[in-house]
Amino acid sequence: MTGPTELPTKILRLADLTNRHATTFDLTPTSAERDAIAAHLDILGVKKLTFAGEITPQGRGDWQLTGKLGATVVQTCVATLAPVTTRLDEDVRRVYARDFTYPDGSEVEMPEDDAVEPLPQTLDLGAVMIEALSLALPPFPRAEETELGQVLAAAAGVTPMTDDDAKPFAGLGALRDRLSSEGDDEA
Repeated sequence: MTGPTELPTKILRLADLTNRHATTFDLTPTSAERDAIAAHLDILGVKKLTFAGEITPQGRGDWQLTGKLGATVVQTCVATLAPVTTRLDEDVRRVYARDFTYPDGSEVEMPEDDAVEPLPQTLDLGAVMIEALSLALPPFPRAEETELGQVLAAAAGVTPMTDDDAKPFAGLGALRDRLSSEGDDEA
């Protein structure tokens, strides 16, 4: 038996890339690497995974990564714990800015472009792929035709309150009907 497989990496040193045209990339992790990604993300499995795109120079020192992430993942249903298979197709965009600075202070506004990051010396495309995959995963996967039931609990001898009972105007319709029927009886 072999040891645990490392997560896939493809390191690019941005200073070594040509600043005249785009540099393309295409990552397709092996089966063992997909298993390591699934374990890292705490999901049941990654059946397929590809990440392809390009890194384009922007001005005198900034770079933009654009790509397409395609994956088929298996997660646990939040209601039944059954396996749920999901197909993901996501556009990925990151901008690496030379003059980027993190805002400081106790209150800061969100930047207009949330894809902007500080310019690194090296860029790990495998890490970008795994981050994009983790952001694309459904947060609450559910198996098809799974109905979430209603749990009713109350102390002994007390009728449990339902969702309909909690609606503030639920009884007004019944009161209106009762009052109108009493008015009809008197006429």
